[in-house]
Amino acid sequence: QVHMQESGPGLVKSSQTLSLTCTVSSGSITSSGYAWHWIRQPPGKGMEWMGAIAYDGSIYYSPSLKSRTSIARDTSKNQFSLQLSSVTPEDTAVYYCATERAGIYPPQEYDYWGQGTQVTVSS
Repeated sequence: QVHMQESGPGLVKSSQTLSLTCTVSSGSITSSGYAWHWIRQPPGKGMEWMGAIAYDGSIYYSPSLKSRTSIARDTSKNQFSLQLSSVTPEDTAVYYCATERAGIYPPQEYDYWGQGTQVTVSS
């Protein structure tokens, strides 16, 4: 199975940029047909799809977050990253990376998930 792990600061100040990295092992981010996603879950709320980068480098964003979101990848390190700019306390959430191969954005299901990482935005 694919193993994925999020990393990055757990505390970010308001107005700053939230930066996270997903390191993928036991799988390649360039594997044909797969896309690599960022999803978050604010406290007491449901999952929110943020965006994804596909195996060929194509990038997709949630319309509600597109203006503040940047997703990139480093194929040499088998990593992909998330940057969310101008954060506010409403961006406090558990952030997950995940993968699927359905090819629909946002996907309804994911094949594998990282464990998630808590990010708190201070006021």
